[in-house]
Amino acid sequence: MCDKTYDTFLFDLDGTIVDSSVGITDSVMYALKRYGIVETDRTKLYSFIGPPLTESFGKYYSFSPERAAEAVEAYREHYQEKGIYEIEVYEGFEDTIKHLKENGKKLVVATSKPEVFARKVLDYCGLAQYFGYIAGAELDESRGTKAAVIEYALASCRIRHKSRTVMVGDREHDVIGAKKNGLDCIGVLYGFGSRKELEDAGADHIVSRPEDILKYAHGAAVTTE
Repeated sequence: MCDKTYDTFLFDLDGTIVDSSVGITDSVMYALKRYGIVETDRTKLYSFIGPPLTESFGKYYSFSPERAAEAVEAYREHYQEKGIYEIEVYEGFEDTIKHLKENGKKLVVATSKPEVFARKVLDYCGLAQYFGYIAGAELDESRGTKAAVIEYALASCRIRHKSRTVMVGDREHDVIGAKKNGLDCIGVLYGFGSRKELEDAGADHIVSRPEDILKYAHGAAVTTE
C-alpha cells in the first residue's frame, strides 16, 4: 500500500507528458547558430528541456539577459514552425491519465513552456481533453519560474487543499516549485532528470513509469488494462 494518496495532480509537460527532445534541441541548435555556435551533440542540449529558456542560455552559454532574450526569439522561429510538432507521448501516459480522470481525479498541466504553446502541443497530441486547466508561462517570460506557474495554476483552479494535491515532473525545478507552493512532488525517471537530481531536490516520491503514478491515487499499484 502507498502511504499517501492525492485528489489533484499537476503535471509538467516536457519530459513528463511528452518526449519533446527532438523539437526542443533542434530549436536550440537553430538559435545558437545565430551566434556562431554549432552544437552537434543533441544530448548536450537536454538540459534545456524543462527550465525557462532564458535561464538555460545564460547558464550553459553565458549569454547576458539581453542576448538570452534574443536567443529565445530565434528559438521560437524554428519551434513554432516545426519543433512544436516533433513530440511523442510517453508510452502508458494516456492510459494513466484516462484512468485518473475516470476515477474522479482533477488533472492540471503546470509547465514553464508558454501557455499558448502548451495548449497547441496537447491539442496536437489529443490529450487536452483530460485536463481541467493548462497553465504555462507568458510569452514575455513573466511567470517564468515553475514556482510561479504552479502558484498560477493553483489560483486559477481554486485549489485550496494542498495536502491532497501533488506536482508530477521530471526535473528539480518541478520539485523546488512544488515545495515553494507547499505541495508534495512525484519525480518521474522516464524523462530527462536523474534520480539523484530529484532526490537532492527533495522529491517525496519517485516513479519509473507513468502507470506507477496510479498508486498515489488509489494507495496501491493499479493496472489500466
